Amino acid sequence: MNPESVIWWENFLTSSHLSGIASIVGILTAIIGMGVFISRKMPKIKTYLQNRKKEKDTVPQPSVSPTDQGEKQIPSPTLQARTDNPPPEPPESPIRAKRSQRIALLYKRHAEPDETLLRLLEERLTAAGHDIFIDRHLAIGVEWARQIDREIHRADAVIPLLSERSMRSEMLASELEIARQAAREQNGRPRILPVRLRDEAPLPNELDGIIGRLQHTLWRGPEDDAKVTRELLDSLDNPPGPAKKPVKLEMTGGAVTLDSEFYVARPTDQAFQYAVARRDTVILVKGARQMGKTSLLARGIQQAREAGVRVVLTDFQKLTAGELEGLERFYLALGEILTDQLELDVRLEDAWRVGGNPNTNFERWLRREILGKSDKPLLWAMDEVDRLFDRDFGSEVFGLFRSWHNARALDPSGPWSRLTLAIAYATEAHLFIEDPNQSPFNVGTRIALDDFTLAETRDLNRRHDAPLGDEAELLGFYDLLGGQPYLTRRGLSVLVEQGLSMDGFAAGGFTALATQDDGPFGDHLRRMLMMLSRNPELCDIMRGLLREESYPDSTSFYRLRSAGIIAGDAREAARPRCALYALYLQKHLL
Repeated sequence: MNPESVIWWENFLTSSHLSGIASIVGILTAIIGMGVFISRKMPKIKTYLQNRKKEKDTVPQPSVSPTDQGEKQIPSPTLQARTDNPPPEPPESPIRAKRSQRIALLYKRHAEPDETLLRLLEERLTAAGHDIFIDRHLAIGVEWARQIDREIHRADAVIPLLSERSMRSEMLASELEIARQAAREQNGRPRILPVRLRDEAPLPNELDGIIGRLQHTLWRGPEDDAKVTRELLDSLDNPPGPAKKPVKLEMTGGAVTLDSEFYVARPTDQAFQYAVARRDTVILVKGARQMGKTSLLARGIQQAREAGVRVVLTDFQKLTAGELEGLERFYLALGEILTDQLELDVRLEDAWRVGGNPNTNFERWLRREILGKSDKPLLWAMDEVDRLFDRDFGSEVFGLFRSWHNARALDPSGPWSRLTLAIAYATEAHLFIEDPNQSPFNVGTRIALDDFTLAETRDLNRRHDAPLGDEAELLGFYDLLGGQPYLTRRGLSVLVEQGLSMDGFAAGGFTALATQDDGPFGDHLRRMLMMLSRNPELCDIMRGLLREESYPDSTSFYRLRSAGIIAGDAREAARPRCALYALYLQKHLL
């Protein structure tokens, strides 16, 4: 090879031609490698294609009509592959309220996360079109307090932010109390929409009595921002139905008026009305103090009036000490009551024979002037007859009443057949009337008043708009007061008036207040204690019963039961009338 050829080959091998050849060789090598790979994988590829063909053959194909066979098939659009990170949703547009409302946001100053959530709610509620009040822009002082009071009263809704710190704030509790009172005065406005922050721990007693039964929304952190805003706006736009008419409470104590919504008709009411309709000779209504005897008599009297029966009511509590000094003055007082209520001109005093037997004088006048001159039956209702039991002449009066019962049996068509005596009393009559044949208390129809049952207490709670919110509270209330009618009505009224809840002995709870001398039952409990204190013997017997060391003797048992302090069918079963009495007397007697 000549030198020129050598030089040419050297230039060729060092030029770009060589790199091109290398590239071609690399491509050929890759193709050969792919062929080898495919040849190795071919059995699996064939198997996969065969399976796909079988699946395709098993799928039913839609029928094609002859007219469609020539139409061009439109290929299905290619599906886009899903990605792991879909595009974010566009931000929500601000929600606009149905109507603008005045909203007071209540919070704890300089507390977190309270202030963070406060700013968020202020921004979003304002964006929705609401008018927001926050007290952070006011200088603290007298006018500041007045302004808060005015703003809460003007608000349509109050939103308290309840965090661990704010729930201990006396200021927040005071503001919520203002809101509650305003709602009572303004037919439910403002509404209270609580927001709990971070947890749902039990509310302090003071707050629980105000908002414990209200629904709330829970904010655990920024992830709940949208949820809390949405729930509040929904509550504002969709308030509950018209506010319930506030319960119109009545005075407790004494007779329950005929038109009262809170009178609980018991089986004894029906029994008494049946006895009046049958015109029984003697109807005995027995019950401890404040059991509803007078209220029962009033309804029986009204029934008799509507049936055309003449009616007289004698309340022995109204008789003066002078009228109870002797038998003659007593009968003259009864005669005046009869002629006054029946609007008669005949006076017992004019027919009285001086020196004659008082029983004979009164009976003759009653038979001739009251019963003999009218064919209409007469219902003579007597209340608080116990005042006669300790009088020297009491047995003579009761003996006369018993004789009228006997006279009616002997002469069914005589004037005594038109007389019905309805006698209400509490004391055990046999303790004072030695001769049972001279007593009207072992003849006639007997009606014994008992405490309210649990079902009757539940019904009365409903009539008070259910201040006892659930069955557990109802049972606690019933266990404390034992269904005693006066205590039950008084207790429900207090729960409604003061917005209390059954919190056991927690400060501010109903049970704790109930046993206090200046509590809702203070007058009633002090009267009971005073009655016991006047009788050292009964006081000692009550101490033994409270300690479960001894039982009362028969006389003491009946006296204490008639006074309504204890209950039980026999002295061996004696027990305090209710848990409230036991708690109070243990505090003062032991």
